[in-house]
Amino acid sequence: MSETPPAVAAPAQPPKAARGAQLVAAGILLSRVAGLVRERAFAHYFGNSDAGDAFKAALKIPNFLQNLFGEGVLSASFIPVYAKQLAQGDEVLARRLASAVATLLALATSLLVLGGVFATPFLIDTIAPGFTGEKRLETIRLVQIFFPGTGLLVMSAWCLGILNSHRKFFLSYAAPVLWNLAIIGALFLYGGGTHDYALAERVAWGLVLGSALQFGVQLPTALALVRGLRPELGLRLEATRTVLRNFLPVVLARGVVQVSAYIDNLLASLLPTGAVSALAYAQTLYLLPISLFGMSVSAAQLPAMASATGTPEEVAAALRTQLERGLRQIAFFIVPSAAGLLFLGDVIVAALFQTGAFDAESTRYVWAVLAGSTVGLLAATQGRLYASAFYALHDTRTPLKFASVRVALTVGLGWVCALWLPGWLGLEAKWGTVGLTASAGAAGWVEFLSLRAALNRRIGKSGLPAGLLARLWASALPAAALGFGVKVALGTLLHPILRGVVVLGAFGVVYAGLTLALGVPEARSTLERISKRVRRR
Repeated sequence: MSETPPAVAAPAQPPKAARGAQLVAAGILLSRVAGLVRERAFAHYFGNSDAGDAFKAALKIPNFLQNLFGEGVLSASFIPVYAKQLAQGDEVLARRLASAVATLLALATSLLVLGGVFATPFLIDTIAPGFTGEKRLETIRLVQIFFPGTGLLVMSAWCLGILNSHRKFFLSYAAPVLWNLAIIGALFLYGGGTHDYALAERVAWGLVLGSALQFGVQLPTALALVRGLRPELGLRLEATRTVLRNFLPVVLARGVVQVSAYIDNLLASLLPTGAVSALAYAQTLYLLPISLFGMSVSAAQLPAMASATGTPEEVAAALRTQLERGLRQIAFFIVPSAAGLLFLGDVIVAALFQTGAFDAESTRYVWAVLAGSTVGLLAATQGRLYASAFYALHDTRTPLKFASVRVALTVGLGWVCALWLPGWLGLEAKWGTVGLTASAGAAGWVEFLSLRAALNRRIGKSGLPAGLLARLWASALPAAALGFGVKVALGTLLHPILRGVVVLGAFGVVYAGLTLALGVPEARSTLERISKRVRRR
């Protein structure tokens, strides 16, 4: 019998995981705020134009590589193995594993970037078959500029894996601020005298510079933690082979998810001008709560869950405890996020993007697309945590299976809802973009429920208490209704930014007050953390 069973050690881990989640959330918040500023600047200069469509579509191909070999894949395949070695005190083997993964990742990325630059003309038709003439040629040119920067971002994901495993969460998630600032700088530097496709190319080079900055700011700390990185393939190491065995299913899982995103982009390219840009703007806002409250909790919990040792029963008990805590944290913030985006999305979109070429009509269009996204918001964030639990158990195949099901549903529903449903309902074709996001949300619920059922069979019952969900919605919906009333009463009296502050402020205060009144523990703990920080200052 183990002398220090996880049943005893596990309670000491949640505070660390909670602290880690706060650091991840803080880093993500900074990078997302910078991202919103970037999108506002982009909307000011490009709006829903052909050049804007080309830029957003061009980003899809290099983003595919980044997502395929970057943060999500390394988090699932590398961090559980590396964190386990650190927990066992085997620093020499951990260092060799880190060196091997860095070497293999650099080789694979170099080959894919080089091949991607030459294969771009053939890839464009797979993501934007509706683009023709100059718009198509410019999209090709932009993709070729993006590719080198993508390679640097993939390598920065290795740094993130090292930092997260050592519980150094903030730097890796705040580093994208530099990426965003480089793009913002290019927009302001060249936006006054350059327009359309010429400006898009200048901004693309700013993106490459930002990728180098994002990688460079993390590298020194990662190298210091590894303590002696040396290039080696390390294929004889069992730890390396374990990472590679886990890597392929996760790549396939990420791949099928990316296929879904590509198909959304493909279908949007068949809709009227502006659909691709509107989808991108909506996804920026939709991903904000997922990143802040889903990714932060999942990223912080993964090393803790992967470090659990002992009997299968002890590991299962530790996972259930960490899952429940993480799910409650997620739901407390995601439920009001869904209500706010659904009822107050136009206020949010206007405050962030309504300037220059992005007018009030663009705001209403993006709000509708955003409203469709709220269908699967809670499922997507909870699903991330359940997938992390499987990765901690070194099971990468189960998430792959259910991700494939979700993608198949997304493709089928998206095709019907985007291209056929608007005509059946007598609507303009552009509203098919709303069908894309809503159908993806419905498929997300199927994936989440499948993941939860499969994990419950392995570790016992887990999930959010129905009573907690009821109290959260009983707080979020009245708060959103009040915010909607304030929005209507204000009309156009205030600047969009000021109106957003007033409306969202009222919404947030009412939600916080109602959750406190209904006895939601997370409301009280959040208030206590804020009070402590205020007193320290």
